[in-house]
Amino acid sequence: MKKILFLLTASAAIISCSKVKDGEYLITGTAKGIENGKTIILQGQDPTTRMAVALDTVKVENGKFEIKGKVTEPAFHTLILQGANQPFPFILETGEINIEIDKDSIHKSKVSGTYNNDEYSKFNEDITKTQKSLVDFQKKNTTKMQEAQKAQDTATINGLMKQYMEIQTEVQANSKKKYLAYAESHPKSYISVLIIQGMINDPSNDIKKTESIFNSLDESLKNTTPGKEIKNRLGQAKMPAVGASAPPVGSAK
Repeated sequence: MKKILFLLTASAAIISCSKVKDGEYLITGTAKGIENGKTIILQGQDPTTRMAVALDTVKVENGKFEIKGKVTEPAFHTLILQGANQPFPFILETGEINIEIDKDSIHKSKVSGTYNNDEYSKFNEDITKTQKSLVDFQKKNTTKMQEAQKAQDTATINGLMKQYMEIQTEVQANSKKKYLAYAESHPKSYISVLIIQGMINDPSNDIKKTESIFNSLDESLKNTTPGKEIKNRLGQAKMPAVGASAPPVGSAK
């Protein structure tokens, strides 16, 4: 009995240490080497216009920054560092989110701390490995392609393009398999609902397969904005085409 009470007390202590309540987020950022006073903008999307909108602006102080607020559902947002050439994407959701800004290469910045952001980081690493052969080919042959274009060497240009297309086709096929496997095996990940949203927009995908994976998702994901859009699209897919004849009354179902 004492052991059970101890475990319950310990659990309560862990929960009480959380700095956020349900529906709240806390972004704790590290920005080493970034000058004091540099601004960081949290940017989201207007739900009606789908246009980018600034939600909060903070300043870097002693290599750190912090952003607090409320959130109703997970969704991709971006951080924009003053002077950086690109934004840093992450998933804004309930919880304590840790972000390490790499001022020299924003795309190398890291996010962690919540389930969906941890999954996003792992998923990105996996996809990057899948696409490595294409990136390596581009790095290796960029100069060669530029020289061939300058010399109007059609044979070399066509040869490089053919090799590139072959690698690209293979990478796309492997990436598609990765997306599908991920969505099937991660029913609680926000990444999965976005993958399904992409699947439903691809006419080459089997709509029944797409629906099956969607139905296996956690209810919380089905009720997100992309989840509701998928529900609507699946419903439309089941409707008879305009002008199609209705089945005769009394016909077998």
